[in-house]
Amino acid sequence: MKVITNITGGLAGALALNILHETIKRFDDNAPRIDLVGEEAISKGIERAGAKPLKGKSLYAATLAGDLLSNALYYSMIGLGKKDYLLLRGAAYGLSAGIGALELTKPLGLNDAPITRTNKTKVLTVAWYLFGGIVTALTIKALRNK
Repeated sequence: MKVITNITGGLAGALALNILHETIKRFDDNAPRIDLVGEEAISKGIERAGAKPLKGKSLYAATLAGDLLSNALYYSMIGLGKKDYLLLRGAAYGLSAGIGALELTKPLGLNDAPITRTNKTKVLTVAWYLFGGIVTALTIKALRNK
């Protein structure tokens, strides 16, 4: 039951992160474009595998699905450990993911401009991943208290 609770919490955090991202990017030109980094990563991975890269809606859908899955699995680890530190772990995992996105994109051979172009973009990148971690922790806490 704990595994299902953790995965459900991780999925809630990943969905919250993606809904926030998909909504704000439509209204703010300085919003992080994490989706563009993901599309580049998927395209390069497919090309390295020798296959024809995806384009358009297919690339967008694959990126969104991969992002939801990877973030849900990452965030689900917040539920591991003592429940006393659940919210703190959620914040730590979220901050780590946001800082990791900023710091690891370029070393991984990806264009970091969509998430580092302004200070506001950088702060929002970290804040959004932090938001996902906190949503995860609160969801896991609520499910455990049922």
